[in-house]
Amino acid sequence: MSRQDASDLAHRLGREAEAVCRHYLPAGCRQGNYWQVGDVRGAPGRSMFVRLHQTARGPAGKWSDAATGEYGDLLDVIRETLGLTDFKDVVGEARRFLSLPHPVPEPVLSAGMQDGLPVPSGSPKAARRIFAMAQPIAGTITETYLRNRGITAFNETGALRFHPRCYYRPDETGPTEVHPAMIASVTDLAGRQTGAHRTWLAPDGSDKAPVDLPRKAMGNLLGFGVRFGKAQGLLAAGEGIETVLSVRTVLPRLPSLAALSAGHLGAILFPDGLKRLYILRDRDLAGDRAWDNLIARADAAGIEAIALTPVLGDFNEDLRHLGAVALRTALQDQLHPEDVGRFLAA
Repeated sequence: MSRQDASDLAHRLGREAEAVCRHYLPAGCRQGNYWQVGDVRGAPGRSMFVRLHQTARGPAGKWSDAATGEYGDLLDVIRETLGLTDFKDVVGEARRFLSLPHPVPEPVLSAGMQDGLPVPSGSPKAARRIFAMAQPIAGTITETYLRNRGITAFNETGALRFHPRCYYRPDETGPTEVHPAMIASVTDLAGRQTGAHRTWLAPDGSDKAPVDLPRKAMGNLLGFGVRFGKAQGLLAAGEGIETVLSVRTVLPRLPSLAALSAGHLGAILFPDGLKRLYILRDRDLAGDRAWDNLIARADAAGIEAIALTPVLGDFNEDLRHLGAVALRTALQDQLHPEDVGRFLAA
């Protein structure tokens, strides 16, 4: 088989990218415009991302693993998940799969209409729509929820909003429910919104909503994040919104980004002129992998990378269980000397 023929076959698989992922990577799940799974062999996890639709970032069917640096197309997925060694067997399996009927998912109007046309569920347009429909967090259940997590610094939190009745479905076939939700805007380096993250909440803001998956993302996420403050030569990056806001509770002027997962953290894009990167680590295997990948990328780009490590599992646990004074003291000992007076809250 020629290289052109293989490329054409990969392109045909890309047109059925979601069906390919559901068939060969069933341990994963859809997150916005990506299928998220542990690795190319189909292990459970969240570090590998398969693009489901063509975007400006590349064609459908391309994948990358933020933990290992591996990348490829859907022919590689078929080869690795089935343990095939002869390429003609990979081609035969791909052609067999493509001969099967695959239903085309119907666009779901979860975020309403835009410009008089349906907005496909999970798209960047749907993400922008749902964020526009939400309201600022001051005095809302979102603020109550964050305060119950020990978070008290709400400066530069325009990326967060509150939606009183946000649709929730556990999967594509389950019944639709309605819960209040915290909506976060995911933006690229130029500040353009590419996605949204939803955290469904209990009606009184005491905790997350009692659903199987209280957090879900939509749109284009890889490389981007939820931003608090503007990076000007310095940035702090962590996995979760609550992790980042916990650090900002005692370092309220620290420009920060929440990447929304360990896999995404390892793949964030660096702003122009970035000189120092603080990595807000989580104490788990996924956090270690994100740290290893991000430190290597920062070193290659000539950026000084410094780890900020929690005492407990993550910085929100430190804030809630040890208190703001203990968190402030622990961070002071880890900051670069130039940044102690610049960012440490009095």
